[in-house]
Order: sequence, then structure tokens, then C-alpha cells
Amino acid sequence: MAAMEVYLVGGAVRDKLLGRPVKERDWVVVGATPEAMRAQGFTQVGKDFPVFLHPETHEEYALARTERNTAPGYHGFEVHASPDVTLADDLQRRDLTINALAEDAQGQLIDYYGGRQDLEDRLLRHISPAFAEDPVRILRVARFAARLAADGFRVADETRQLMRDMVASGEVDALVPERVWQELVRALGEATPSRFIEVLRDCGALAVLFPEINRLFGIPQPERYHPEIDTGVHTLMVLDQAARLSEEPLVRFAALTHDLGKGLTPREQWPGHRGHEARSAELVDALCDRYKAPNDFRALARLAARYHMRCHKAFELRPATLLETLEATDAFRRPERLERLLLACEADYRGREGLEDRPYPQAELMRRAYEAAAAVEARPLAEQGLNGQAIREALTRQRIEAIKAVRAEPSDEEHP
Repeated sequence: MAAMEVYLVGGAVRDKLLGRPVKERDWVVVGATPEAMRAQGFTQVGKDFPVFLHPETHEEYALARTERNTAPGYHGFEVHASPDVTLADDLQRRDLTINALAEDAQGQLIDYYGGRQDLEDRLLRHISPAFAEDPVRILRVARFAARLAADGFRVADETRQLMRDMVASGEVDALVPERVWQELVRALGEATPSRFIEVLRDCGALAVLFPEINRLFGIPQPERYHPEIDTGVHTLMVLDQAARLSEEPLVRFAALTHDLGKGLTPREQWPGHRGHEARSAELVDALCDRYKAPNDFRALARLAARYHMRCHKAFELRPATLLETLEATDAFRRPERLERLLLACEADYRGREGLEDRPYPQAELMRRAYEAAAAVEARPLAEQGLNGQAIREALTRQRIEAIKAVRAEPSDEEHP
């Protein structure tokens, strides 16, 4: 590439300066054309942007480009890529200063917009007013806040104000559901997912995008069970507990949405929330419908909303009710779903002020009940000459007896 200049850009440079592992590398090519890239063995991918795959490493190389907003929302952009677009031009279209860093072929840092200083100051700061042209950037800032929370990063004051202005002007209303869901799932996978919710709430975007979550803040719960009192605060604590227990966004989403129904509890019932489980399940459905969530996210979140209180009371339940709960989760066909549900319930149990490390023996009881019930199979009953409804009734009776035997066994842990 004699006439071309290649630069390492974005996250790889940022993470290298932060001392974090570099997971993938992106490159910008200045002074090149698509024809020149293809002539050197690069494979063009996509139609909207001039992006190419390296013939050996298969890393992405993008021609330097600029973008111009032409309509509201994520898709309203006009892309311009040509050999006369400079590296500074390309980096200026990015969202945050810490993502606009580059490195040349000699490993020298290139920093046009103060990204290195913002890394040192732990600031998430936008590069230019063009930030306001793309509402997805609000979600990205919140996601980076969730990723870098443990390093002490915060949103710069001027960026917070710009995000608030964007929400007030209706920019967030133009977001397409699929992109909102994509950013939510990515954020759920970050180290401190609660920060994603906090940043969106601070700028007003949470009320627009996730009103079911936003209205939980300020709703009281009984202090006897919830020293933190505020349902919104509890929800964020549960979400971070889920992040401690599982890396799966499925589990974290279920934890985030398990108490949505408390936001609709009539004020005269406060701080109690009778019947919130059914309301929560309905609101999970509404949220998943709105953002076209995959079925596995919806299914687990509905179960967590509907049955988390039952799991908490596992030691008090009759064996028949324990079996009914296992059947409702489809545990005998999908044992992995039961395990995810128990993780979400454990996160809920621990997501309370001062109780973050409290044991959750209810999960072990549920697992033992499942194992005992699953060991009872239908085949021996069929071999006895039973069929149809008779098999189902006998299977239920024997599984209840198996669970009853488990309940009678001494436990290593004293249940609450």
C-alpha cells in the first residue's frame, strides 16, 4: 500500500491505553479507492460502507469516510468516502473522544480531539455537535458507561446536557426497535449493566424507551424486606447481582424486568405489591413485543416475573406446588431454563441493601426437587399397562412423593 496510509483506530487503541485486553482491531485506510483495495486482495463486505476484509487476517479495513445526517433516526445518513478524506475527517464522525484515537504504522498515537486526556480524566465526552445527529449514540454512551464504570468513568457534563436536549427534541423517538434491543443486549453484557439504566434515566431516555423500568423509581417497598425501599434502586441492585452470578444477557434481562408490575401497584396498596407477579409478566410481554425480543428472552423473563416469589418461598411450598412450579418452567424438557430462572431469583434475593452476600438455599432445594422428580419416568408406568391420563396421574403422584422425600432430607443450610 505505497500510496495508502493505514491506521489502527477506535477501541483497540483505547483499550490498549487503558491496559485492557484488545479483543479486535479495526483499521482505517486513507488515500485509497475500492478498486485499489480489491486489487490488493481485499474482499469488500456490505453495500452501505466501504469496508474490506484483509486477505490474511480477515480484520476489517474501512476507507476513510465522512457522514452527513439527511433525515431523523439511525438510517438518515449520507456516506462519503474518497481518497481526499483525511484521518482527522474520519475520526471526527465518531461518537466519543476516547473512541477517536488512532495509531500509525510506527505505533505513534494520533489524538486530534483530546481522547487521551479524557481517558486520564475518566470522561465520556462527545467530539462535536454532530453527535446529536444520531440518537443511537445516547445508547452507546450509556453502554460505555456500563463497561467502564469500574474504572471510574462518568459522562461529561456537556455531553449529559446534549443528550438531554436530544431527548427533549424527540430524537430518541426515531430509534428503530431492533437497534434499541441490540444496544440493550450489549449493555446487559457489560461489567456494570446498572450504569446503562442510570445514564438513560439521567438524560430522560429511559422514560421514552423503557417506561416500565423508569416508573419503578420512587415506588416504595416494605422496609422489612427491602432496606433500600425504592423499587428502582432494588431493580438496579438485582441487575448487578445477576451480573455477578451469570454472564448471560438472558439471565440479566430477566433480573432487570422481574418486578415491572410494582410500577402499576395502586398507591393505596403501598408499600405492599399484591399481585405484582402477574402484572410484571404482562409488562414483560409488552416490552418484548415493542422491541421484537427473541422468544428465549421473553420466556425466561416471564417466568422470573411470575415465579420469583414462589422460588423465594420454596421451603414453605407443598410438594405438589413445587412440582407445579417445575412443570411451569418446562424444567423436564429444558433443565437449563430452570437453572437460569434460579440464577435470576438468586439475584433478586441478593439485590437488597445489606443482603448482597446472603446464601440462597432455596435454589438448591429447587434443584434437588427437580432431580428427584426427573428421576421418575413414564416408561415403567406404561410397562405396567397404564396409558394416557392414567400415566399422567401416576407420574404426578410419584413425582410428588419423590419431592416429599427430598423435603424430608436434612439440609446443610438452614433455610430463611
